[in-house]
Amino acid sequence: MTDDSRDTRAEMVPEASAPAFAGFANQFLLAMPEQVGGSLAGSVIYVCEHSERGALGLVINRPTDLTLGALLERIDMALEIHVPQQDAPVFFGGPVQTDRGFVLHMPTGDFSSSLHLGELMLTTSRDILQATASGLGPERMLVTLGYAGWGAGQLETEMAQNAWLNVQADIRIIFDVPPEDRYEAALALLGIDPGALTGAAGHA
Repeated sequence: MTDDSRDTRAEMVPEASAPAFAGFANQFLLAMPEQVGGSLAGSVIYVCEHSERGALGLVINRPTDLTLGALLERIDMALEIHVPQQDAPVFFGGPVQTDRGFVLHMPTGDFSSSLHLGELMLTTSRDILQATASGLGPERMLVTLGYAGWGAGQLETEMAQNAWLNVQADIRIIFDVPPEDRYEAALALLGIDPGALTGAAGHA
């Protein structure tokens, strides 16, 4: 697991001759008890990118005390109107670049730095926060500070060591389930009872 300030996001354009890479993008990773510790213990991570060069994901079940409205004020973006998103918590997205914002949201808008993730988009440019402050941002969004990053082969090694359970992501868990219930909700996708985790395999 990468835990410093370096940006380990993978370049997602493979060489033309390279075989298709079967990674864990658009999946949830669930930290296994006694296998994943520190700031990622008990976490559910949505994997945004994964290639031979590494992976990037966002923790979706670790809200902070900071609200989006307070974050906007902190970066000098005055709210022009009351918007529902302003009361939403900003999440701890992971231990890498914790001073940088990441917005996971439903596809909408035309922002300067966005990555399409199938059903979702990941935007890192300031313009999405400006749109939110003016009432034109995405209705369904999750804002994090920081991300979880892996270098080349690191996530594959951790999966082989049963550090994580993985399952296809369900966006309803990201946006509709309370943060404190997201770990158990993701486990339910696998049909696993939380009490039966010890010694469980790492692959869905």
